[in-house]
Amino acid sequence: MARVNPIEVQKHLKGIDYPVSKEDLIKHAQQNGADEDLRSILEELPDEAYETPAEVSQAIGQIE
Repeated sequence: MARVNPIEVQKHLKGIDYPVSKEDLIKHAQQNGADEDLRSILEELPDEAYETPAEVSQAIGQIE
């Protein structure tokens, strides 16, 4: 699995309103031009609500 840069993750999630579902994270990242590696990693996240950008980053860190 390719590692993703946390700055890139937050760049593609800029402007999203928290709390947010996994599905909405993926949609928002796609709309902001996320590449296949990032979309793939977001798809592996647990299907839950994320309260903050830090929670998203922490969840990504656990699957990488």
